[in-house]
Amino acid sequence: MIKRTYKDFGYLLLSVMLLASVASCNSYKKVPYMQNSSEFRNAEQGGVAHEPRIQPQDLLDILVLNPDDPAASLSYNMVAPTDFGDRGALTSQPTLQEYLVNSNGEVVIPNLGAVKLGGLTLPEAENLIIDKVKGAFSTKPVVTVRFADFKISVLGEVTAPGTYSVKNGKVNVLQALALARDMTIYGMRDNVKLIRENENGKKEIIELNLNDASILNSPYYYLCQNDVLYVTPNKSKAKNSDIGSSTSLWFSATSILISLTSLMYNILK
Repeated sequence: MIKRTYKDFGYLLLSVMLLASVASCNSYKKVPYMQNSSEFRNAEQGGVAHEPRIQPQDLLDILVLNPDDPAASLSYNMVAPTDFGDRGALTSQPTLQEYLVNSNGEVVIPNLGAVKLGGLTLPEAENLIIDKVKGAFSTKPVVTVRFADFKISVLGEVTAPGTYSVKNGKVNVLQALALARDMTIYGMRDNVKLIRENENGKKEIIELNLNDASILNSPYYYLCQNDVLYVTPNKSKAKNSDIGSSTSLWFSATSILISLTSLMYNILK
């Protein structure tokens, strides 16, 4: 009778192990990124390169330069106060100040006044400023506009959550996760939340499915200034957070009991 009981228990244990194996296979399907990549290769793709656009509260580096006479262009650049020593000598090189885009999308450029750059790409902003200053120079001026402080934040189930600066202002979802050293195994690849605020102050929460290769064609694939990515924890992480030390001891005791039962079954069979 005892032998039969242990034999039945052995069958039950084997069934539990099989169910756990099936469950682990199903869980694995939710881990890899872009699982249908073969479908994406055969699909039609857009060929327009992404260009980040200037928004209110952005910090910009703007330089206006006359190639033939650099001194003539100084009046079009916002220069930090020059440091003169006790004897009136220049102690440091002039430093260009950053421009803050106001709530109307404008920056105030010396000799030009308020110039609306909000909503423009960096090349578009450069061309606009060139059109406004070219009449003052004998040759076509050189204008460069760059983001001085383009930042995105990555939170939730990633290895290194935080806020990251992007020098060229161009970063996509996967690159942002790479900056945060990728998701943990507990992160939900099919439910990554993108929090975005547009130039009018309206906030959006967009759910992204990184298991689907079509994310590469999504209008939300590239991030904007001050975007926040939140990686949602899966159910396993939520359950683990509720497990205290007493529960861990209970699992340990159960594991020992199963091992002893299996040993007795092998001895008595």
